[in-house]
Amino acid sequence: MNRTNNLKNTTQLAYQEISRETAIHEAGHAAAIYLGNQQKGLPPVFFQIFISLSNSGPQSSGFLNRASERDIAKVEGGRLIHTLPLSFDEATKDLSVAQKHAYQHAFEADIINLLAGPIAEARYVALRDNEPINPELININALQYYGGSSDLAIANEYLECFIDNDELRERKMTELFLAAFNFVSRRPNWLAVTALADYILASEENIIKCNEIIDILEPRGSRMTTSQSMASFG
Repeated sequence: MNRTNNLKNTTQLAYQEISRETAIHEAGHAAAIYLGNQQKGLPPVFFQIFISLSNSGPQSSGFLNRASERDIAKVEGGRLIHTLPLSFDEATKDLSVAQKHAYQHAFEADIINLLAGPIAEARYVALRDNEPINPELININALQYYGGSSDLAIANEYLECFIDNDELRERKMTELFLAAFNFVSRRPNWLAVTALADYILASEENIIKCNEIIDILEPRGSRMTTSQSMASFG
């Protein structure tokens, strides 16, 4: 899950805005991985946010101010399915009905979490510009304009080994897109996304660790921590 921006010849103000879009994008992934999986009753997975910066351009403390020609912020980890099988049917042929259902649930959750990043960015841009946003205005194909090209490519890789029929695959993608859109649109989830984005922008570190992320997304109440067992479905 990554988002790359080329910032050559941009003003500092434009850079700061692109940086916020990037932070919202990655916070959308992170919120879906932690809160979304939790809301679905799925086990926790380990993930971190990495911020890689080139040495070009003006530098000062905080992600927001560290302008450079090329910035990359990305969530690393966070997938329930660690290795995609050649086909879903082949991977689940020896599983029980309950195990197969759990595997499919994890499969779909990973796709939703991939889509949540560009959807969060699209929502931020729409709110910033006082424009309406709904699944008809911001559809699946439009996500490429919100840093979602690589996310869509990976989501399609999932679906290609999940469903071998083009029409059914398109239906499933639409279903999962709507699930991701609804997750991002819920007020508590959106507040968590923006809170984490603010934390990313203020960070002076190149790695934001899993427990730090969870503390921002869910600062109160009981939660499973990274010291507890992490999920793996392959």
